Amino acid sequence: MAARDRLSVAFAALADPTRRDILMRLRSGPLTVSDLEVHYPISRPAVSQHLTVLEKAGLVVRGRRAQWTDCFLTSASLDEAAAWLEQQRADWTERFDLLDEHLSRRRKHDPEAHDHGEGEKV
Repeated sequence: MAARDRLSVAFAALADPTRRDILMRLRSGPLTVSDLEVHYPISRPAVSQHLTVLEKAGLVVRGRRAQWTDCFLTSASLDEAAAWLEQQRADWTERFDLLDEHLSRRRKHDPEAHDHGEGEKV
């Protein structure tokens, strides 16, 4: 069963290298589908499909300007994904720090325990 929460949808959209590249190109400002399609060896409809995925993930917004459709980068979903990643980083950093402290205490009590050579105590 596919997850439908915003974070899962954002990460699924970011999983594709073409979509990540589109986001990188939109960092400098809005572009049309025609502006984007010249950078990829895929059809215009395929670029549009990638944009639809990014739009559904809340990473891109499209706006009409006469006969052109401009694509804009939005930050809400990206900010949510970045916040989740930062929380994971903080949690793992804390766990590694605790493990390091534990291993340091063990080494103080048993200095030979940290040698991993063949036939040596572990």
